[in-house]
Amino acid sequence: MEQGRAREDVRPPCTPAAYGDALRVVRVPEQARGEHTHSEPPAPLTVRPPARPPAAPPVAPAARAVQRHSVRGQILDALRTALVDGELVPGQVYSAPALGARFGVSATPVREAMQQLAIEGAVEVVPNRGFRVSERGPRELAELAEVRALIEVPVMLRLARTVPAGRWSALRPLAEATVAAAAVGDRASYAETDRAFHRAVLALSGNEQLVAVADDLHRRSQWPPVSHSATHRAELLADAAEHTALLDALIAQDVAVVQSLVREHFAGAGG
Repeated sequence: MEQGRAREDVRPPCTPAAYGDALRVVRVPEQARGEHTHSEPPAPLTVRPPARPPAAPPVAPAARAVQRHSVRGQILDALRTALVDGELVPGQVYSAPALGARFGVSATPVREAMQQLAIEGAVEVVPNRGFRVSERGPRELAELAEVRALIEVPVMLRLARTVPAGRWSALRPLAEATVAAAAVGDRASYAETDRAFHRAVLALSGNEQLVAVADDLHRRSQWPPVSHSATHRAELLADAAEHTALLDALIAQDVAVVQSLVREHFAGAGG
């Protein structure tokens, strides 16, 4: 076991430069390290790196633990992107060694990232096989939207009455970023910019715990349901338009319009 860990620690850091080649499709054996891969789809998984991966720390013995954590974080971000894009198929089982081979890393950081996704409800642990992508239905998504509305709507209405227009205007680039992502149909980028906008709005409350809980619920609502193929660009654009309209109403301190927009936003299970 220690010998295997030593080999893992000396792997080069998963820097953005190395990422592009590392994520090319790699053919993997049917079995690897005791985890079966026969139930995985034959089509190769193509995963994009996160938009802004953290910089790799300098190679030094004292930095190895940090370097390994950085790889795990980048793998986690990439897996989240694959989930949002639907590249990890609901109901399918994926083994850590097979995914590690596709990423060009060992199974360990993949397994650690998958454990985090299991905590978030995105995957389920399948003993001796790997991880099954959770199957999400309309009812679960509706329940998440309802809980988010219970948390976010009252806060937004309170903020609409108290936050000055200038502070709302500062959020304009975040709202526009959702529109830009929607315009090109980039679901993964839209998911990230969508959460960034909502976090920024709720952060004006000064309640960090509220922001963390709301963001976790928001992330869970972004995993695609079992019947999801791909969100159409028109749907993303409509969702993004609600962000800009909401921001306009907040700047104008039009509480009635804010209330109507936020309720419609969550009722439609939007971003």
